[in-house]
Amino acid sequence: MKYLFAAGFFVLGLLVVSDVTIAADSDVPEPFRQYDNDSKYTINYDDLTNILKMAVVNVGRSSREKAAPTHAATGTRMKSKVKRTTMNEGNRFYYETFDNNEEAQQVLIGIQKSLEEVPEGAPFKYFSRDEQLAYWLNLYNVTLLNEVIKVYPKRNLKKLLVGKKSIKSKKILNVAGVPLSLDDIQYTILQNNYNNDPLIIYGLYQGNIGGPNIRRIAYTGNDVWRALKNNANEFINSNRGTYSKDEKTFRVSSLYDRNRPFFPDFKTDLTKHLMVFIEGDERIELRSASVIKPDIDDWTVTDLGGTTRDFGATFANNNAALLNSLKSTVPMDGGGTMDAAVGYGSQALVSKTQPVSRFSTELLIQLHAINDERMKANLDSGTVTIEELGEVPVEPEPEPDSEDDPERKE
Repeated sequence: MKYLFAAGFFVLGLLVVSDVTIAADSDVPEPFRQYDNDSKYTINYDDLTNILKMAVVNVGRSSREKAAPTHAATGTRMKSKVKRTTMNEGNRFYYETFDNNEEAQQVLIGIQKSLEEVPEGAPFKYFSRDEQLAYWLNLYNVTLLNEVIKVYPKRNLKKLLVGKKSIKSKKILNVAGVPLSLDDIQYTILQNNYNNDPLIIYGLYQGNIGGPNIRRIAYTGNDVWRALKNNANEFINSNRGTYSKDEKTFRVSSLYDRNRPFFPDFKTDLTKHLMVFIEGDERIELRSASVIKPDIDDWTVTDLGGTTRDFGATFANNNAALLNSLKSTVPMDGGGTMDAAVGYGSQALVSKTQPVSRFSTELLIQLHAINDERMKANLDSGTVTIEELGEVPVEPEPEPDSEDDPERKE
C-alpha cells in the first residue's frame, strides 16, 4: 500500500497552498497545528467503510429496557454474568471472524498503516479542520480495533483500556515522524485543536459496550460533526450513557469521569452538555438532580457473543456455537450475503478491501498538472511559478446512514 500511494503523496507534497492557519497551542506537535479551512481536498476511506459495512451490526436506539435474566442450563448451576441494563445496547463488531484469521487481520492492519502514512506526502496544512478531524477519528478507531483483535476473545476490556498498562497510553502509532499514543490523539491533538469540544469523545470507539458506538461508515470531513451529534444522541439516551437513580442522584457513564478535561466544571458543564441531547423522563430528572454520579460502566467487548458462554448448553441453545451459522445482512457484489463466520478469510473480503488511493482520481490529475507547471517553470527560468488551475473537483460524499441525525455542526 505504501508504494501505491507514493505518486499521489509526491505531487501533493509539491503543492503550495495559501491562507494556511497555524494553531497557537504549543502542546500540539508542529506537524498537526496547521490547517486550511478553505481547502477542498478530501481523504478517501472507502476501504475502511467497506470493512465497517460488513463487520458492524447496528442494533438501533436503546429502548432503556433491561434484558431478561439469564438462567443456568439444565445440568449446571453456572451461568454467564451480564449487565442486564446495558447488555443489549451498542453496535457490535464481528470480532469472532478475525480471531486466528491472519488474512483478515492483515487487511485491518494495512488500513491502519496506510492512514499513518497519509501526512508523509499530504501534510495537514493542505486540509480543513473538519477533514483532519475525520482522519484522526478513523485512525484512532481502526487502531483500537486492531488492539482489541490482538487480545480477543478476551471478554472484559477494562485492563486493556484503563490503568498504568492501558494500550491507549502506549506509543503505538507514528504519524508524520511523531510517535503517538491513542491518548495523545484524544487529549493533546483533538482536545486542543477543537476547543475542548466534548462531542469529540463520541467519535472515539473504545471496543466495549459502555463506550460510544462504532459506526457502519467511516467518518468524512463533510459530515463528521453530524455523525458525532448522532453518536452523542444515541449514547446519552441509552442506559449505558445515563440512568436516573433517584430524585437527587443522576447516574452517568464512567466515560465522562475519564474525560473530565472536556468538562472543567464537571457537574455544571456536563449537565449543560447532556441537556442538549437528553430526552424523555431523564431530561426532567437530570434537571432536578443535585448529584451526578459517573458510575455506569460495562467493559464487555462489543462482539456478537463469541465470548459469552452458555454453561452446560448443547449446540442447539449455545449462542457462541450458533454464531457459526449467523449471516450478515450486508449484500455482496454478485448477490448473496456475507458469511459472518467465515467471510473474512475468503476472497470476498480481499475483493472488497483492495488498496485505494486516499485521494480522488480528479485530485491526483489536478496535482500532476500543478507539478507539470512547476517543472516547466523551473526549466524555463529557474524559478517556481504555479498558475491557478481552477477549483479542484471533489468526489461526492456517500449517502449517510438512515439513522444518522441530519443536522450538521456549522
